[in-house]
Parts: sequence; C-alpha cells; structure tokens
Amino acid sequence: MKHNNKMRLPMLAAVSMALFSTASMVNAETEFTSQDWQVVCDNTRTCRLAGYQAENNSEFPVSILLTRRAGANAAVDGKVKLGGAKDSSSKALMQLGNRHRISLFINDRNYGETKPYSAAAGSAELTQAQVTALLSALQRSSKITLALRNSRWQLSDKGASAVMLKADDVQGRVGTPSAFMKSNEAVKSNSSVLPPKAVPVLRFVEPSGKSAASDKKFVMRSSQLASLMKGTMKDADADCPNLSDKSPWRVSRLNDSQLLAQHDCWTAAYNAGSGVWVINDSKPYKPTLVTTSATNYDKGKLSSVQKGRGIGDCMSQVDWVWTGRAFEKSHESTTGLCRLIEAGGAWQLPTYVTDVKVVK
Repeated sequence: MKHNNKMRLPMLAAVSMALFSTASMVNAETEFTSQDWQVVCDNTRTCRLAGYQAENNSEFPVSILLTRRAGANAAVDGKVKLGGAKDSSSKALMQLGNRHRISLFINDRNYGETKPYSAAAGSAELTQAQVTALLSALQRSSKITLALRNSRWQLSDKGASAVMLKADDVQGRVGTPSAFMKSNEAVKSNSSVLPPKAVPVLRFVEPSGKSAASDKKFVMRSSQLASLMKGTMKDADADCPNLSDKSPWRVSRLNDSQLLAQHDCWTAAYNAGSGVWVINDSKPYKPTLVTTSATNYDKGKLSSVQKGRGIGDCMSQVDWVWTGRAFEKSHESTTGLCRLIEAGGAWQLPTYVTDVKVVK
C-alpha cells in the first residue's frame, strides 16, 4: 500500500469516540472501526456493520454483516460468512450444502439455524429472530458462536456497541425507539430519525474515439506533458514520483476537444497506481487531475482497486465514469477489515453509491 495521506485505506481508519456527536450533525459518508467491529455508512445513509473474530483467533475466521437503511421503519438484515482462508476453517466449509445450515449460539443458548447457505454469495442470511437476539447481545459482553457440525467459529463482541452507537448517530436514531443502543435518557419520537438521502444520478457517455478532430494530431514531448501535469498536484514527488520517468504516456481521445492522458505514478510492495488527467487538445490545455491511483481504464470507465495488505483479504475501490466533459466518482467502497475471511475481502461496504444512466 502506498503510504501517504492520499492513499490511506478506509478500512484502517480509527476514529476517536470523542468525535461522536449526539446531535447527528455528521456526514452520511462515515467509516468507523472499534476493535473487532466496523461501521460503514454511504451517502444515502444506509449503514453496514461488520463484526469479526478476535484478531488473535484466526484459525476459524468469521464475519457477520448487519445492514440497515435510513428511515424510521427500516429493518435490519443480517448475513454470516465463514472464512475459508485457513485450512481448518476451509475443511469445515466443504461440508456446507443446502442440507447443512449454520447454527447461532449466544451465551450457549441455541438460536436456531440460519437460512440456507448460498455457495454463490459465500454467505448465509440470518433469520429475523437471530438478528433481534444478536442486536440485544451486542449491547453487552456476550459469547457468540456459529456452529456447523463439530466446527465452531467465535464472533467477537468487542467494539460492537461503539459502532452501533455511531450508526445510530449517522441515522439520527440516538434516543429513539429504533436505536441500536437503547438509553435511559428521555426517548425521542421515531419522527426525528433521518430519512434516506436520494441516490445521485450520473450520465455515462462513452468517449467518441472517432470524430472530426480525430485527424488532428496531438504532439507534445513527454517532458512537457510531465511539467504540465506537475502543476495539478500540491506535492508531485509524493503523489506521482514516476511522473518524469521514461515509461510511456498513454493518450486517447474523449471527444472533439478533450483527451485522456495516463502515466505510471507509483509502485509499492503490493499496490500500484497510474495518474489520469483530462486535458484539452490545444491551448489552453487546462489539465485536470482525476486520480494518481488508477488501476484500470476502459472506454470511459476508470477504477482504482488497492489491497489493504499483500494477501489481498481486504480491498478498497473507487470508480469514476465519463459524463461527457469530466470524470465523476460513481462508487467508493471497502471490503471490511483484514481478517482472513476470503480473498478479495469479506463484504462490499460502500461509502458512495450512484445510479449511472447510459447516454446513447
């Protein structure tokens, strides 16, 4: 992972409890980690809470995901994923099938079997009764176990109450009947719970490679391009140390007057990133930096996918789409904490979502 402020991965962030506000004056986009639990809320105020096994208990990795949309009457959905990154856990998972369901135990009491395990999703849905029991148990110290035949996965309760409080704060539930964390203070009405925010709509326009301007050659020396792009960054040496090396520039047409320019920016132990700029094809060039951490570009769709650590059990992703004049962010997410659940990460936990409409 590239170690600078710009590339700080969201799954590694920890926010002090001192930052909690009881007035719900927080941004919808929120990431907060406390011990073995994490909450990630997106721009619509949907919050996803993910809990894991204790960090020193990696032989049987497990994660539970609790999802609640904004709004007074929003339900809480739950899923469980048993990690297969360790041999001991993987062998147990091979026994899973439609006839074998995962059982939930809280403080040694059996709360029944989950819904059928989905091999495609790699997870099983919790029943509503299990979700209710789990939410109650997570407010205090509890022993939470997932069982399949003779195998046991232990879910940590450490940090759960802190992330539940944070989710309540983001959704305006503190002190209301629908709060995760019940309090003894005067109860507010559920009418004070914040409503969902609308999903932003983006227009995706596929770049026109062929146009009246296609015959017009864009000619600029690499050193000139590098000098031009350097002015778009506060600290080019840190953000794009490879800007002036001999690796080639990749320039393609976006429309009659704008070009896409790409150049390798940095390489780290298990991540890399390219710089991407939008530039006019003639003076004034007016270069605009999109990102210095791109990993893929294809026909107007740009992505940055970065590992949280070398084995790739946690990732972060940002996507952009071309809207005809500029690239706009269309998605941002993390896959959760680095806890050996599965290659590529346990869950999709977005901080930013959009509705992308294709313009023909």
